[in-house]
Parts: sequence; structure tokens; C-alpha cells
Amino acid sequence: MVQRFLSMVVAATLLGLACGCTTVPPTNVHQPMSARPPSRPDSLSAGLAATGSIYQPGTSRTLFEDRRARYVGDTITVTITENTSATTKSNNTLSKTGSVSASSGPNVNLPGKSLFELKGSSSNAATGKGEAAANNVFTGTITVTVIEVLANGNLLVSGEKQVAIGQGQEYIRLSGVVNPYFVNAANTIASSQIADARIEYKESGAISEAQVIGWLARFFLSFLPY
Repeated sequence: MVQRFLSMVVAATLLGLACGCTTVPPTNVHQPMSARPPSRPDSLSAGLAATGSIYQPGTSRTLFEDRRARYVGDTITVTITENTSATTKSNNTLSKTGSVSASSGPNVNLPGKSLFELKGSSSNAATGKGEAAANNVFTGTITVTVIEVLANGNLLVSGEKQVAIGQGQEYIRLSGVVNPYFVNAANTIASSQIADARIEYKESGAISEAQVIGWLARFFLSFLPY
């Protein structure tokens, strides 16, 4: 019995060490998080005559178009300006009072006392109060990549930024659908103008590990009924 218990502990230890090797937090943003642009055809292999000019039709961007993202592999700079706040308050008061009284004629055997007396009263009161408040602020800048161009011209973007500070790492991830008309001349868009936006800020390191219960403690707590 003891040997079986030790084998279970060793197996759980190996499993925890194997899981500990994966330091990148899981993500819910659209995948893939980057995309390579399709290769442009060579003018000679495509059968196009070389004119000697800088602009080659079919292989170069239009001369008079801006540099806003519109193709797979292009990048867009997103300015994250998320500021959400919510407040909820509720008050409930309940009061109820009741009484009953009954009596009959005097009792001859017991002077001064009635033959039958019944008195009763009840009172109920309940008061409830609840209050909740949340305030979240997230600001920053991240550049994402166009991973798909939808049929209506909208752009599906996704990207990640990793910042390593000391022994910890910070991960900023963003994905969503961008309307090209909302992208300004500097190829920048605000996060509030991205549809189906998924914005994540996660970290790994000593600080994040200190906020999580150890895997062995979670293993034993799963068997405790209290």
C-alpha cells in the first residue's frame, strides 16, 4: 500500500515537472498569431515583359496607394485604450407583523381569571444589501499582422508581444476584425474600433507563480471533502 502511494506521488511529481516546462500561458486569441505574405510572381517567370521602370504591373504595389494594411502579412499598429467600469447596488427590506387574541367569559372557580384566553403575536423582518464595483484600465501599443482578408474586405488580425524583465515575462496578445476604413493614414487603429476583439495580458515568473496554489497542494485538495 505504501509502495503504491509512493509511486503515485512520484508520477504526480514527474507530471508537475513536465507541465512546469511550459512557461508560455495559454491564449484565446485567433490563431495563427502571424502570417507570411504570399510570394509575388517574378516578372520573367510570369511572362511579363521587363520595361526597365521601377514600377512593374502585377508585381509592385500601386504607385498612388497609401501604406495602410490590406493584404495578408501586412502589419497594423493598435493603440490599446481599454477603460471599463461597472457599479451595481441593491437594497431589499422586508417587514411583516401579525397578532391574534381570543378570550371568553369569566371563570367562576378562579376569580379574576377568564375561562379561556389565547394571545399570540409574530414579527418578521429581513434586510438585504449588496454592492459591487469594477474598474479596469489597460493602455499600451502593439503591432499585429493581417492573417486573413475576409470576403467583404475586413481584415482578421492577430499578434503577440513578449517582454522579459528579469526572471519574469509579460505577454500581450490581441486579435480581432478590423475595418480598413477605420485605419488612419499612419496605419494605426484604436482597440475600441476592432470587432470581436480579444485582448490578453498575462505574465509568467516568480510573481505569477506565487499567486497560484502548488500542483501537489491542488492534488491533495481535490480529495478533501471540506
